[in-house]
Amino acid sequence: MTGCTNISSNNEDIKATIIALEKQALELWNNGNPDGFIELSSDDVIYMDPAFENKLEGKKALEDYYNTIRGKVKIDQYKMINPTVQLSSDVAVLTYNYEAHRDSQVFRMNCTEVYKSDSSDQWKIIHTHWSFVQPKM
Repeated sequence: MTGCTNISSNNEDIKATIIALEKQALELWNNGNPDGFIELSSDDVIYMDPAFENKLEGKKALEDYYNTIRGKVKIDQYKMINPTVQLSSDVAVLTYNYEAHRDSQVFRMNCTEVYKSDSSDQWKIIHTHWSFVQPKM
């Protein structure tokens, strides 16, 4: 039974780490600095965003995109709503709703980040998917 407790405790630590990494990157992002997400992204990251017709492939493409908006994003207040982390060996899937307030406007999006533990036990984003929250009908 002790082994299960240690695994469960370790899983909770990993989940908390993933959420903390994402929050740290969001704090920077909301002040126009994409470096947190660039640092977290793996070399072979895939990035999907409703702003693009096609996905971005690779850290270089993502960094090129982020550099075009560096310093232009300013979020007054944000919420990471109901973050959930699902674990499977060396992969963690983080999903959450994102609410951003800027210039008295509110933006709501859904986010899915797939993290993978690399050979040095660092968690890196291998897949990002943003989508707009669809209004209730």
